[in-house]
Amino acid sequence: MKAYFLKLCFLLFATAAYSQAGHIMQGVGAVNMSMGGASTGQPLDISGAIQWNPASISTFDEKIIKFDLGLFFSSPELSSTVPEFDSGGNPTGNFFSGTTEDDRGVSPLPALAMVWGKEGSKHTFGASAFGISGFGVTFPESTTNPINMPQSMGGFGRIESDYSLLQLGFTYAYQLSDKFSIGLQPTFNYATLELMPNPTANPTLAGYPSADKATALGFGGQLGVYYDSGSGFSAGASYKTKQSFGDFKFDNTYLDSSTGENEFKMDYPAIWSLGLGFSPGQFDLALDYRYVQYDKTAGFSSVGWTPTASVAGFGWDNISIVSAGIQYKGVDRLPLRLGYTYSSNPIGSDVAFFNVPATAIIKNAFQLGLSYEISDRWAIDGVYHMGFSGKATSGPLLNPQFIANFPPYGAIPGSEVSYDMTTSMIMVGASYKFLKN
Repeated sequence: MKAYFLKLCFLLFATAAYSQAGHIMQGVGAVNMSMGGASTGQPLDISGAIQWNPASISTFDEKIIKFDLGLFFSSPELSSTVPEFDSGGNPTGNFFSGTTEDDRGVSPLPALAMVWGKEGSKHTFGASAFGISGFGVTFPESTTNPINMPQSMGGFGRIESDYSLLQLGFTYAYQLSDKFSIGLQPTFNYATLELMPNPTANPTLAGYPSADKATALGFGGQLGVYYDSGSGFSAGASYKTKQSFGDFKFDNTYLDSSTGENEFKMDYPAIWSLGLGFSPGQFDLALDYRYVQYDKTAGFSSVGWTPTASVAGFGWDNISIVSAGIQYKGVDRLPLRLGYTYSSNPIGSDVAFFNVPATAIIKNAFQLGLSYEISDRWAIDGVYHMGFSGKATSGPLLNPQFIANFPPYGAIPGSEVSYDMTTSMIMVGASYKFLKN
């Protein structure tokens, strides 16, 4: 029974987390999400502090535990267009177009954090288990959308992906003075990846294979500094290193029932964060800027076809993320929050085709949240999120057989693939402060 319970807990925290900024969760927990993810220089709760700046947990001088659980909904749509040809192979001037809606449903988002602080001590410790990254789509096979046509008819058939990353962190902060703190955090990661069909495998005459879910372990770390003026102004900076993973090892099955194996390496990118905080009277203001380095990340930096017509990588660009939030504390025991997050798009039009399994790109996200302080020890939190991708990401369909005439990736003339999405989420959380010693 104990082993079953532990397995259940692990599966809960390893469930896919669907992102708003590249494949990175914009925030962790209801409080941090409601501030748009801004926390590097304004640590309002322990989850946001641990996630974005380990040095900032020095502001908490109590032992606190916090748990959050969200329900995430997304509605991506995948469209494609191809030119039609006559029996002699000549274009007719007509086009075949269609759209497929995702039927994935709801996904849970858990977060667990704890901080051990003590009044008068220069040392603060923290531990966390966060789902920090993910993407996933389920586009059914269709005879009305070219890209979802059965592989026997030239399409990819059912397109399904499921990626999730669980990160365990152990955080330490040291207060150099009343105003300055430094912090560090080793991180340990468990990721799962499922792709159907699997474009990272070599195709055969039967097309691309389906693959069982593969897993990989990774590690990395985070460093941070935090400054609190004592008069309302605060600032912070952190660097989360690239999270290096082992290879995902896929067991593949082709449509003709033949089997094979392949490996694919996909790391988590390094992230630089800068943050400012200002707390005049009844308000707390927070502003964060993040720079995400996909160009040095395995699985994302590579792009194009391999010599055997498998996909080398997603080909993502570096992105910038801006998070902003405001908290109003004028209502007794009921802090109110508004948050906004902007993210640039890492997917260029020339590589849109390679990224059909990873369409969770949100340009603008808006959050509304609140807390209710039940007592000096208990508080509950809630947030509602809405995200929009802005204009659709689009580009030509690609075929490695066309590379000679249409380099570098073999764009099919007159074709297009595009996708966009909206997201919504409801998250609730609870925190408990232990009695001071």
